[in-house]
Amino acid sequence: PALLLAASACRESPPPPAPPATPPPAAVAPRPTGPVKWGEIEGRVLLTGKPPQAPSAPTTATVASVCGDQAEDRSLVVGGEGALAHAVVSLQDGAALPEPETAAPPPVLDQKQCHYEPPALAAKAGGELLLRNSDPLVHNVRAQAGTNRSVFNVAMPLEGMTLRRPLPAEPGTVQVRCDVHPWMRAVVRTFNHPYFTTTAPDGRFRMRVPEGAHTLVFWHDRLPETSRTVTVRAGETVQIDQTWGVEALRQAGSGK
Repeated sequence: PALLLAASACRESPPPPAPPATPPPAAVAPRPTGPVKWGEIEGRVLLTGKPPQAPSAPTTATVASVCGDQAEDRSLVVGGEGALAHAVVSLQDGAALPEPETAAPPPVLDQKQCHYEPPALAAKAGGELLLRNSDPLVHNVRAQAGTNRSVFNVAMPLEGMTLRRPLPAEPGTVQVRCDVHPWMRAVVRTFNHPYFTTTAPDGRFRMRVPEGAHTLVFWHDRLPETSRTVTVRAGETVQIDQTWGVEALRQAGSGK
C-alpha cells in the first residue's frame, strides 16, 4: 500500500483546461471612398398666430434725418403668411461631413439706418465677421459671448468703413450691441462646421448636403430650438418645413 501511495503522489496531475478562445475583433467597415453624392434640403419656416407688434424706441435728434424718429425692434421679422425671416437652419452632424462643394461667402454685419442688418446671421466659429458702416453716423459694434464675455468692441465712425473681426473658436451665440444707439441689436449663431444657412424674408431656405440621414436643427433667438430627421438621396430634393406658434415666443434678448 505504501508503494501504491508513492506512485500516486508521483503521477502528474492533469493540465488545467485551456481558456476559451478570444473571438477575433469585429471587422470595421471602411469609410466610403469615391466622389461625394449630393442632394438638397429645402423648406419654409413659419410662425402661426398673430405676431406681437414690434416695440419701437425713440431715436435722437442727431440721427433722425438718417434713421427716422422711431427705431423698430427687429428681433422678430415676420412676413406674409407667417414667413419667419432670419431663422438659422443647420445640420447637427455637420462636423462629420466632407466639405461643401462651394465655400459660403464671408458673413457680413452692416450698420444701416441705425439697425444691424441682418438682425441674425450664421457663421463659422473661429472665422471672421465683416463689419460695415453704411450710415453717415458714428456707430460701434460690441460683441459678447456667454455671460458678458467680451469678444470685441470697435468704433466705426465713418460711412463706408469696413473692419474684420474674429469670432470665438467655440461654437455658440454672440450678442451684438451698439453703445451709441442702444436699440441696435443683432445675434450671430456660430458652428464648428459649414452646414448652416438662414431663412430669407419669405421664410424659405435651401441647403446642399451629402446624401444620407441628417438631423436638421432650427434655431431662432426668441423661440425654442427644435430638430427634424431627414434622409436625402443623391440628386433629390427633400422638402421639410418648420412651424412655431406665437405662444412659444420669448422676450427679445432672452434666447439661449
